[in-house]
Amino acid sequence: MEHYQTIVIGAGPGGMTAAIYTARANLRTLMLDRGIYGGQMNNTAEIENYPGYVRIQGPELAEKMFASTEQLGVEYAFGNVEHVKRADQQWLVQTDMDQYTADVVIIATGSQYRKLGVPGEDNYAGRGVSYCAVCDGAFFKKQHVAVIGGGDSALEEASYLAGIVDHVTVIHRRDQLRAQKILQDRAFANEKIDFMWNTEVTKIEGDDKKVQQLQLVNNQTQATSELAVAGVFIYVGLLPVAEPFNDLAITNSEGWIETNEQMETRQPGIFALGDVRAKTLRQITTAVGDAAIAGQNAFAYHEQLKD
Repeated sequence: MEHYQTIVIGAGPGGMTAAIYTARANLRTLMLDRGIYGGQMNNTAEIENYPGYVRIQGPELAEKMFASTEQLGVEYAFGNVEHVKRADQQWLVQTDMDQYTADVVIIATGSQYRKLGVPGEDNYAGRGVSYCAVCDGAFFKKQHVAVIGGGDSALEEASYLAGIVDHVTVIHRRDQLRAQKILQDRAFANEKIDFMWNTEVTKIEGDDKKVQQLQLVNNQTQATSELAVAGVFIYVGLLPVAEPFNDLAITNSEGWIETNEQMETRQPGIFALGDVRAKTLRQITTAVGDAAIAGQNAFAYHEQLKD
């Protein structure tokens, strides 16, 4: 069983930044992830609010960050973490492929898209229902698609899809958007994007192959309607990826991990950062900022262990 001074769980922008900080402090560091490094950056067509770049593609930024971890000697391994527990003054990290021990664990597992929870959503997953425009947008060239949601992700992906498909209808349950003003202005100015306000999807329908239409209800008038679409992209919020850490008693009632300003959890030697934390703003920049604090304090914790 391999022992590391620091194990970072998650290889998104926060996880990679934390690994850079601990590696620069000469701590042997392992970065674990259940998939390819980059996290949700890999599903983002263009990033326009990361300092140093006017505009950069998500996968490209992921590659640059990962290259920095490699240069500093950070080790990387695939594995779906099943649980973390205390064992002989160390932390035991069990994955579906292997197990490791560490003096310090930094949790950077992020969040995942919330489902609508309506009939047809699971049945048509991969057959017209998607949570990633970058991944699946090309399948809907010259067709009509719907985007569900009113936040940053919904409008960013609607604008991206408008460059591929024939038309995009944004369906939002409220009468105004929550997205940044610049994203709203861009979407409102795009003649290929229209909006349905105060509207919710009640059912996703289609044939035995793909999505064909949505059943809708206006939540003010209760009037029902149908919208013919070839695909539906869902952006209605996020859920924390924190289930493997439930036994550590570090999450709140909604499942987000609670930390102090030093990114310390209630368990000594376990830090958390980025989108999995209980906080209000979830961006690449905030994940990276959290990670710098977590990485530096992980080093400080190691120094305490020496004493």
